[in-house]
Amino acid sequence: TQVEEDAISLWNWAVTKHTGSVVNDEQRAKLRFVACRLVCLCEGSDLPEGTIQRQILMSMKTGKGWIDIGKADLADGFLEIAMNSIEKLYAKLLKGSDGEADIHVHKADVEKNLFKVLSYQAESAVAQGDFQKAVKCVQRCKDMLIKLPKETCYLSILCYNFGVETYEWKRYEQSSFWLSQSYDIGKMDMKYSVGKEMQAKVLRLLATTYFEWDCSLYLDKALKAITLANQENLHPAGVFLKVKILLKSGASDEEISSAVAEVLHCDMSLDFWLNTAKLLLEHGRESIGFDFLKSVPERFQSSPDLGRITLLHIEFLLQNKRELLAKQKVEEIIIGHYTGKQLLPETLNQLHIILWDRAAKHYEAKSYSEALHWYNYSVSFYTPGQIDQNLAKLQRNMASCYLHLKQTDKAKEAAKEAERCDPNSIFTKFSIYKIAVMEKDTDKAVEAVIEMGKLAEKPLQHEDKLRLDENTGTNLLSLAAQIALEHEQEIVAMKALQYLSEHLQDFQQLFAALKCLVRLTLPNVMAENEEKSLSYILNNAFSAAYKRLAETSTEEKFTGDMRILEAHWFRKVAWNLAVQFRGCPEKMRDFFLLSFKLSQFCPSDKAVLIAQKTCLLMAAAVDLEMGRQEVTPSERTQLLTQALQHLQACKEIWKVLKLTGDFAKDPTNTLLLLYEFEARSKLNDPTLHDFMESVWEQPQIEVKMLEIIASLSMEPPARYPVLCKKALKSALNLHRKQTVMDAVKFSKCLHSLINLSLPTGLADLDASVLQEVWDYFEDALSVVSSTDAYPEMEILWLMTRAWNTGIFQYTVGKYKEAEQWCGLGMRFLSHLGSLKKSYE
Repeated sequence: TQVEEDAISLWNWAVTKHTGSVVNDEQRAKLRFVACRLVCLCEGSDLPEGTIQRQILMSMKTGKGWIDIGKADLADGFLEIAMNSIEKLYAKLLKGSDGEADIHVHKADVEKNLFKVLSYQAESAVAQGDFQKAVKCVQRCKDMLIKLPKETCYLSILCYNFGVETYEWKRYEQSSFWLSQSYDIGKMDMKYSVGKEMQAKVLRLLATTYFEWDCSLYLDKALKAITLANQENLHPAGVFLKVKILLKSGASDEEISSAVAEVLHCDMSLDFWLNTAKLLLEHGRESIGFDFLKSVPERFQSSPDLGRITLLHIEFLLQNKRELLAKQKVEEIIIGHYTGKQLLPETLNQLHIILWDRAAKHYEAKSYSEALHWYNYSVSFYTPGQIDQNLAKLQRNMASCYLHLKQTDKAKEAAKEAERCDPNSIFTKFSIYKIAVMEKDTDKAVEAVIEMGKLAEKPLQHEDKLRLDENTGTNLLSLAAQIALEHEQEIVAMKALQYLSEHLQDFQQLFAALKCLVRLTLPNVMAENEEKSLSYILNNAFSAAYKRLAETSTEEKFTGDMRILEAHWFRKVAWNLAVQFRGCPEKMRDFFLLSFKLSQFCPSDKAVLIAQKTCLLMAAAVDLEMGRQEVTPSERTQLLTQALQHLQACKEIWKVLKLTGDFAKDPTNTLLLLYEFEARSKLNDPTLHDFMESVWEQPQIEVKMLEIIASLSMEPPARYPVLCKKALKSALNLHRKQTVMDAVKFSKCLHSLINLSLPTGLADLDASVLQEVWDYFEDALSVVSSTDAYPEMEILWLMTRAWNTGIFQYTVGKYKEAEQWCGLGMRFLSHLGSLKKSYE
């Protein structure tokens, strides 16, 4: 009993709190659910009539609560409980067990509850898509209307709501059934009917359902329903729908005219009249439509929005290619504008849109004079001196037309007027630019490009209403460059392209601009005194290309293949420029390094690796060559250090490249060794001797390389006599090992070795040094004795050096050594040819 009382209290609390908006619909449904469950659990088997009635009420309302919040599946159980309880109560009433005096009154209440439960079950079934169950429930309700006539209106509206729901779900067959039921139920008892307006509403939706379901199949039913609806209650929507159905059915003009005539009996709004006319005209019923339009002004003479009728007239004249009549109508409006019959601002704006649209169509068709005609109509509505951004746009459009017609002066006037109205518009500057290009006024065109560039960097002001693309500025500058190129004005084009190369965000457009800019600049690069063009290419065009190629790795729209193609293009151009600058080592080096940097964005295939190796070798060679010139010590150090860096990178690439094929005849190994030796020796690198150890160990070292090493080791600022002697000795050994000795080369090598070992003018030499040099002379004598190819001047030189060495020994009292060296010199005398007699 206590639980039951608490459950009832909870129920009542939920009712009062919901009334005060303390709990929402879902919370109330949950509270009712709990209370109803508790009450049902507490009840026994033989319940009194009042308890059953309470159970019916609570179950019924709980079920309805779940339906109302969209959880119909939770409602079914409670509605079933309510139905069972109604049956129990009805049975109890028939027995008269409670001894009630007026059983008939109670039976009527039971029937009302039964009706409600059935209607709720129908609602739940519709919500869950169970059409058959819903139909059964509604049919039982319909049968009960004889006893409950007052429920006629409720059931009719319920079926209408079902019709609306199923229509929205596009279940047209079910919708037509429910709407037909609603109409039929509405007619059952005129005393409790929903009224003619509601019945007409039901029939209009029924007609719409048939129309949208299958117009060809159910056209007659749709027409019958809408005709009936208009008989019940004439409404604009009903008249409009009837015309729509007739048009769809392909009815005759007479039938449609008859339907349209019904409108004349209605008090309709201007919008309705215009929409009806529009519908007729859109379906090709011009005679009826235009006649209908002509009748509209009579009804709305006092309306300030009368211009909309003329506007619609103009629109459809244009659509039907009756341009001359449309012009007459526009001219009537212009006359009216200046005689006190102005259009409302909104209508005037709509007219401007129509005029501009017609002008644009003529412009696209290249009928520029006709386009100007329509633009001039639009201008007619502006007062002289008026400042309006739309007028600026209008003048720009007119300027474009004049340009196409070669009427430059008029174009300039229009552009000037546009500038007066909207001086800070990039579009206005573009119009001025186009005129300057047409007139070949380079200075004016460049000035316009600069102003366009500045405006492109700022956020759009008045144009933002049109939601223009954020790339409008760069797009216009791209077009500006294109126009300049078409008119062979390269200076102007380059100015536009320079801006684009700095600001374009779209990578494809950016690289197109950069390539175009490079192509335009290249002819000037090779011209005399064109340092400015060269500087721009190096510092801007190629730098921008390198920077943007590095950025493209994160850009989804710019694919890897695109990136590679662009990188190849720029690296090849840089290579070609490097080759062209053979006479200018510094420029040549810079372009080779650029080519190498850009090639790093390309796949490392054999061709690219060879190109990279060559670029770095050439850059190192140039730095070494520049280091040999008269430069300051710090400059030389910088050049030699750079050369070493290039060589180190080149060695890494060379390692990879050698794995791709046979490079036996490639001189890269030799060049890398010689370049590195020169750089390290002139930098006085402490690791030079360690580096040379690996050189001496090479199995196939060439004579030429050894001779160059010997030469470089003594080339200022380098001075490494030990390395020089070692190289020369190795070279002499290789000369001896040759099958046929080259006596000339041998003589030169020996000459260098003797010169290095026996300084001129030194008399007091160490005995070991003299012995070493003596051996060299003996080597020379043996070669001279074995061949006639030894150069006579070299023999003379050897003889003289040996004799003079003896004389130096004599002067310090070393007579024995003097005799030996002078004797050595005389041994060469016999090998002289024509000069022998002079020295005997």
